[in-house]
Amino acid sequence: MIEHWTTSRITKIGDFKIFTLFEIERNHPTLLDKRGEFYTLETASWVNIIPITRNNTVVFVQQYRHGIDRLTLEVPGGLVEIGENPLLAGMRECLEETGYASTENAHFLGETLPNPAFLNNSCYCYVWHNCEKISAQALDGNEDIRVIEVPLAEIPTMILSGEIQHSLVLSAFLYYWLRYGMPIN
Repeated sequence: MIEHWTTSRITKIGDFKIFTLFEIERNHPTLLDKRGEFYTLETASWVNIIPITRNNTVVFVQQYRHGIDRLTLEVPGGLVEIGENPLLAGMRECLEETGYASTENAHFLGETLPNPAFLNNSCYCYVWHNCEKISAQALDGNEDIRVIEVPLAEIPTMILSGEIQHSLVLSAFLYYWLRYGMPIN
């Protein structure tokens, strides 16, 4: 059976706005001569939400992503603020980024670990049915987001063609299809 490594030292390297970098020295539980230094990023949990309209279209956001230096097509999402309920965070992010909301509550789909090799956070996935545009976008200072509605039945083809590649968005749709079934095109 694999056991937890023991922590012998944690060194905070620095705070970098969206994450804190730590160097951690850990010792293998049974191989006493086996020890290593590992780096972890501590950050707030994330949320994403699949907004589906009454017409069975998904409300996507297209935005520029600095990490890959290009545009992506994603569902709304973002950071869960300290003390904030992830469900409310998802609905807030959807309304801010798209102007879309529903009178219904969103439904939990699942929780993923974005990259447990070095990240400590979770990403909560939700679906929000019967959304409609009720307001203008309320974007943060550096956000530039284009809202695009896509028929739900077209999403699998867009994933296979590479139009949708964000791994956390793919996870959300996997959870969605496991709960509601895959659309037949």
